[in-house]
Amino acid sequence: MTEALIAALFVFVLASFTGFEIINKVPPTLHTPLMSGANAISGIAVIGALLVSGERDTNLSVILGLIAVVLASINVVGGFLVTDRMLQMFKKKAAS
Repeated sequence: MTEALIAALFVFVLASFTGFEIINKVPPTLHTPLMSGANAISGIAVIGALLVSGERDTNLSVILGLIAVVLASINVVGGFLVTDRMLQMFKKKAAS
């Protein structure tokens, strides 16, 4: 169990550093498409959270699953709102 936890922690830290470096190298013109892709990935996180919360082994797994569903849903909705707002900036304004 301890070895699996250390391996999972190592993968998490490595993924965090890799993600940080990749995001820092993205030019500003590509942020909107990148956000759309991130929103799709967050949708997959919602499905994973639903699977975790579906197991009723202990009350702790149900509570953690509920928290995961709520946080992943907030991430998806917020990401789409930010993407929509960014796309609104590129629309031409109607002549008054």
